[in-house]
Amino acid sequence: MFQHAPLIIDVAGLALTQADRRRLKHSLVGGIILFARNWQDREQLAALCAGIKRIRSDLLICVDHEGGRVQRFKTDGFTHLPSMRALGELWLKTPLEAANAATACGYVLGAELRACGVDLSFTPVLDLDFGASGVIGDRSFGRDPRVVTLLAKSLMHGLLQSGMANCGKHFPGHGFVRADSHTDVPVDKRSLKAILSDDAAPYGWLGTTLCSVMPAHVIYPKVDARPAGFSSRWLNDILRGRLGFGGAIFSDDLSMAGARRLDGEAVSYTGAAVAALGAGCDMVLLCNQSVGDGQDVDSLLDGLVVAQLRGQWRPMEASEERRQALLPVAPSPDWDALMVQPAYMRSLDLLP
Repeated sequence: MFQHAPLIIDVAGLALTQADRRRLKHSLVGGIILFARNWQDREQLAALCAGIKRIRSDLLICVDHEGGRVQRFKTDGFTHLPSMRALGELWLKTPLEAANAATACGYVLGAELRACGVDLSFTPVLDLDFGASGVIGDRSFGRDPRVVTLLAKSLMHGLLQSGMANCGKHFPGHGFVRADSHTDVPVDKRSLKAILSDDAAPYGWLGTTLCSVMPAHVIYPKVDARPAGFSSRWLNDILRGRLGFGGAIFSDDLSMAGARRLDGEAVSYTGAAVAALGAGCDMVLLCNQSVGDGQDVDSLLDGLVVAQLRGQWRPMEASEERRQALLPVAPSPDWDALMVQPAYMRSLDLLP
């Protein structure tokens, strides 16, 4: 019988604790998301990832590692990658050179992470830069959805060359709203037609390329009263139905303010997770809650078990298949061998 493992959690420090190991053995845990606090140097990171895989080889090791200001590992040989805005600005001067640079960026990003044992980076950002969102800003390739699509596809081609899957975010678009969903509940009052023709357009154009998608903790009241990541209308009817997306859907971090109020009421982590899974997410993330006693992580694990027994959510075999499809197929490259690999050295030369 299959076991759906929908929960992506974090670990507190540089090495696994006894509590971390216990949680990673839980049948509902499907992966780990790493942060800068989990980084000391390459040797330590590789040892941490190897330790995770020794517990369960199917665990998906993830990180937010986009380039620019969102890059968790920046020392001990890791390349400082450009912001996506830098690639967009290069496009305005020399489009083909920018596309080549984006592919190089994706390859370097993926290859360096994989050489340390990381499976997946939550990249690229597909949000459009309307100039209002500080949390998106230079993480975006630009304002034009066509340019965003072509540069994202080039970057994803580089990730594919490195053996890494991709994750487009934040569906259907976080760039128009000023509020930060980490601390507020942003509201975008535009019509569905306006959003589909602009912000969400890359998701349709990249339907054959995207491996996974992360929806925004943003409410679009003309479409649904719930944020996109908790909306069956957005995830099932629009993303899967209208746009034809068949890959995995991750919730954004359930500890963000934008995930903690549904239908005007405060919800627990378990309530948020059940709502996201019920709306169509295959996996849910709970970040930064293992620090300290980790009580919130344990409460969510226990809460999901109870919710499953009560029939409040049901495991989905298709969701588990989509999760496992994100795991790399080829073994991780050796770092020293990677450094002298012609494709890698050429990619470094192509970076802006």
